[in-house]
Amino acid sequence: MEQNKFDVIVVGAGPGGYVAAIRASQLGFNTAVVERAELGGVCLNWGCIPTKALLKSAQVLNYTKHLGDYGVELKDAQGNTVEAGSVAAMPDIRKIVERERGVSATMSKGIEFLFKKNKITVIKGSAFLPAAGKVEVTYTEGEKEGTKELFEAKHIILATGARPNALPFAPIDGEKIISYRQALVPESLPNSMAVIGSGAIGSELAFFYRSMGVEVHLIEYMDQIVPLEDADVAAQLSRSFRKMGIKVMVSSGVKAIDTAGEGCKLTVETKKGVEEIVVDRVLSAVGVIPNTQGLGLEELGVEMNRGKVVVDQFYKSSVEGIYAIGDIIPTPALAHVASAEGIAAVEKIAGLDVEPVDYSNIPGATYTSPEIASVGMTEKRVKEAGIAYKVGKFPFTASGKATTAGEKDGFVKLIIDEQTDKILGAHLIGANVTEMLSGIVLARKVGATAKDIIKAIHPHPTMSEGIMEAAAAVHGEAIHM
Repeated sequence: MEQNKFDVIVVGAGPGGYVAAIRASQLGFNTAVVERAELGGVCLNWGCIPTKALLKSAQVLNYTKHLGDYGVELKDAQGNTVEAGSVAAMPDIRKIVERERGVSATMSKGIEFLFKKNKITVIKGSAFLPAAGKVEVTYTEGEKEGTKELFEAKHIILATGARPNALPFAPIDGEKIISYRQALVPESLPNSMAVIGSGAIGSELAFFYRSMGVEVHLIEYMDQIVPLEDADVAAQLSRSFRKMGIKVMVSSGVKAIDTAGEGCKLTVETKKGVEEIVVDRVLSAVGVIPNTQGLGLEELGVEMNRGKVVVDQFYKSSVEGIYAIGDIIPTPALAHVASAEGIAAVEKIAGLDVEPVDYSNIPGATYTSPEIASVGMTEKRVKEAGIAYKVGKFPFTASGKATTAGEKDGFVKLIIDEQTDKILGAHLIGANVTEMLSGIVLARKVGATAKDIIKAIHPHPTMSEGIMEAAAAVHGEAIHM
């Protein structure tokens, strides 16, 4: 049937898929999207967006603990000052979760609006590829729920994302051992929790739950938390976490979890020996698994490697007309990366002159407090590569804006090539530093030097002045430290 034929079918409506679909429509392609769950995918509904909503609630709660630091007093109905310590703001987890789900629902409706605006057909169901150019959909809702229908397209873009991984000896049961999905919608707060894995997901949720008053153990197998970040950044975050009462454990491997009793008993191997930890709940944040099973890819002859699709620089698979982007290919599993890949794939299909995604200039952001923002090489990697370099560092203790905000933890660290004066890496930790990173990403893209940054006038007072000061420190020209 003609209505079942499209130019492009995108499987998955996450940040890779929905962006690819919209760009395809903009370029004149008759486009459809197959999605079995919520529009916006995991990122919008169960990841990036809802975690930020939770973290905002945590930030507001933490502010209430420091009202006096900002000269704010509480008064009763008669106007009498309420003595410090006699009242306290308390989290209502049900209302916090209700707000978070409302934020996600609003954003998902936004995707629905964009699809209608761009005349994109949405097909609600699970996809299977019986042959190149064909997508069989099993409907998951509506009048056709449970039935199958065949659709055709010359170009099929797979953007099916990933799901939570689990330790082999500790499967996720959704009650005692949970994934990020359950962690985002708790019905009640546990007294204690162990978070296994300190990447962005683990660290953000460890911060959230500790802010809610939960006793938190953050357990990391590597020798630093946030192991992909620069060592100086990891050390600062560790200090900040310990200051707020998180029990940080690095170089520690969980060997067993016993859930037979009332709580969970973890056996953890540390540098000092074996340690036992008893908590109410365990959050498994040990990575994700690509959603490539059940699509029929192996039967079609699509080349795979460890569950991920092998693609070229414009995301073509080994089978003509089938493309893959996002978490199901061996590139950084980040929403903004998937979006960039989706746009590049579609523009290449349209015959445009496309610049390949530059994976050496991918920004990373972790929304703990303090936040982490980074791009490029860590100092360890620069050393391993044998590149001659200089480091410029500016602490936020010397920043007027950070001081006025009461947010002095953190710094800007720039790693500069000694020969070219260009930015090899930038590593920021502090309040709102994720909003400061884009300028550095652009500077790296256009080849700006540390001298260029010094001579670019930065507004005062801002946190972003720290970037200029760090660049100046490379050349011994820093003014404010």
